[in-house]
Order: sequence, then C-alpha cells, then structure tokens
Amino acid sequence: MIRLYCRHHNDIDEETLINYATLRIQKCPMMKEKTFCSQCRIHCYEKTMQKQIKQVMRYSGPRMIFYHPIMALRHALKI
Repeated sequence: MIRLYCRHHNDIDEETLINYATLRIQKCPMMKEKTFCSQCRIHCYEKTMQKQIKQVMRYSGPRMIFYHPIMALRHALKI
C-alpha cells in the first residue's frame, strides 16, 4: 500500500516508512489476533508515523482492488 501511495505522491519517504512499518508489525504483540491496526487497542506507531500511515491507507485502501485484487479480497475477508 505504501508503494502504491508513493507512485502518485512524493510527500513521504517511501523506504523509511516501509522499514518503520515492517519493524512495528514484527514487534506487535497483537498481530496474531487482530485484523486491522485501526481496531487494535494497542497502537504501535508513533504519532507522526501514525499520521503518515493513515494518509497512505486512506489513499491506497480503495485503490487496492484495481492494483492487487486478490490481496484486497483476502484482506477484506479477514473482517
């Protein structure tokens, strides 16, 4: 989703955000039980990075069906 966002926007550092998100996901204690970070009671991201991730998700989320339909459907079915 970050790469999709960065294809059309230049306002964030793509590699930094990918590395940060990957690290936070790996360290998340709730990863096995949750489906979406927005529904989690623990927020792993710092406030500044959380703002960037929300920006990416708002843009990329609705467009995922066009770029990665199988991945989007798999994600939607986890609800």
